[in-house]
Amino acid sequence: MTSTLEQLKAKCEQALIAAFGETMAGTDPMLVPASNPKFGDYQSNAALSLAKPLGQPPRAIAQMLINHLDVADICYTPTVAGPGFINFTLKPAYLEAKLNRNLTHPHLGVEPAKQPQRVVVDFSSPNIAKEMHVGHLRSTIIGDCIARILEFRDHDVLRLNHVGDWGTQFGMLITYLREVCPEALTTAEAVDLGDLVSFYRQAKKRFDTDEVFQEAARQEVVKLQAGAEDTKRAWQLLCEQSRREFQVIYDLLDVHITERGESFYNPLLPDVVKDLEQSGLLVEDQGAKCVFLEGFTNKKGEPLPLIVQKSDGGYNYATTDLAALRYRIDQNGAKRIIYVTDAGQANHFAQVFQVAQRAGWLPEIVEIVHVPFGLVLGEDGKKLKTRSGETVRLRDLLDQAIARARADLETRIQAEGRQETEEFIEHVAQVVGMAAVKYADLSQNRTSNYVFSFDKMLSLKGNTAPYLLYAYARIQSIGRKGGIDFEQLRTSTQVSLKEDQEATLAKHLLQVNEVIKEVEQELLPNRLCQYLYELSEKFSQFYDQCPVLKAEESVRLSRLILCDLTAQTLKLGLSLLGISVLERM
Repeated sequence: MTSTLEQLKAKCEQALIAAFGETMAGTDPMLVPASNPKFGDYQSNAALSLAKPLGQPPRAIAQMLINHLDVADICYTPTVAGPGFINFTLKPAYLEAKLNRNLTHPHLGVEPAKQPQRVVVDFSSPNIAKEMHVGHLRSTIIGDCIARILEFRDHDVLRLNHVGDWGTQFGMLITYLREVCPEALTTAEAVDLGDLVSFYRQAKKRFDTDEVFQEAARQEVVKLQAGAEDTKRAWQLLCEQSRREFQVIYDLLDVHITERGESFYNPLLPDVVKDLEQSGLLVEDQGAKCVFLEGFTNKKGEPLPLIVQKSDGGYNYATTDLAALRYRIDQNGAKRIIYVTDAGQANHFAQVFQVAQRAGWLPEIVEIVHVPFGLVLGEDGKKLKTRSGETVRLRDLLDQAIARARADLETRIQAEGRQETEEFIEHVAQVVGMAAVKYADLSQNRTSNYVFSFDKMLSLKGNTAPYLLYAYARIQSIGRKGGIDFEQLRTSTQVSLKEDQEATLAKHLLQVNEVIKEVEQELLPNRLCQYLYELSEKFSQFYDQCPVLKAEESVRLSRLILCDLTAQTLKLGLSLLGISVLERM
């Protein structure tokens, strides 16, 4: 269903052509939602930008546009304000018609993309034999949210987990495995290696202090690359155990992702080097094969190289990322490739993208995007760490969120004198705990650092997940109290807007289409969070000032529909953030 903004933009463009000729075709009407209610619902400053090219005063241009505008079916006659702004105020009848159409629409009026694409979203990407830590939190949550929104818009999304499952560190790990658990390399039975993080630390300690161990580790790398059976078996064992531990986290976060690690692209790396050589981009420098980059220099101001093959013949992350990029375009048919990683990797991806562009591997129809994010900070403003100074384990963080949500819930239950089952308490605690962690992250502009605070994220006040979940549960309680079957009500009742608070809520409900499309393009989930928070606030104001169950019958039914549309919109928006709703809290 075409959004209000799209409808008005199309009408404004027609008015521009009618007023000033065909040369105005394609001119941006510069129409945006008004920042202040006294300016109406939408505002255009196109007249100001056209003043110089048209050689006329902005207010005169604005009035000419209004004279040619045909918007009577959508809003009242537009007005000119200030130096030449055009203000648009929507009619209640238009709002009612749109809301009533959305009542039974499966996606609340949000239509699928006109031109769905094959999209790859590369996110999460932990390393084998290392535990997922808080640094993986943002990539996993942001990547999942972006994938959900693109899927909702009907794009064909391939969610990829580019795990670190290859490299020289496996020589160290396999050598240590031979020492402490030699049977793991020969038995077909599953072997539990215990705490992999402890295992990794012990192996690293041996590698750093024992030269014989170091040489054995180097030989294991050679054997792994050659496909030696027992070495490969050890590598697979390490990968499988890591996957099991990663899956616990993904299950808790309700994240679905397809693993395609660095090892998948290993056979493709020689061709990357060969093709770059044939393209004339490759330069040998101190024994390494490199591509010298445009716009990147070292401290001395000299051109900076991107190494694609080291002097010892080995490859690195850049080589793998180039191979992955080519595979995703050539084999997966991706038209948009999105990399969700920390901001510290911005230069790396800019360099990889430049090499791919100059090599002719990037068709014009393919868009590649790096989606950077900032750090998770402790309440001291420093990088979040444990008291002992170690990186916080993600599993511990999530378990603590659930435990704190449970403690808060049990306190409220006791204070209210309620009796609840253990099953109810467990379910609510897990939903609220995971929702709080996700929303605290997604509600921030992803490019910024943010402070991780359990107290703030679990609060029932302010821009938090519990506040939104409570707004949804509050509407469900209205339905239970009034014995309302909302599903049946949608097919038998029409919205009728009489009060200002009703119209304000209605206008915000109708913006969901525009907001989701904006996030689809800009890849900034915090804009959806802000929309949902403002929706909850507007609903609260509406509910406080407009009686629902105690209103006369026709008004009561219309207001119940507004309540239901608010709940449906909250549920939809939260689901796109990866958050489940609760009927009761």
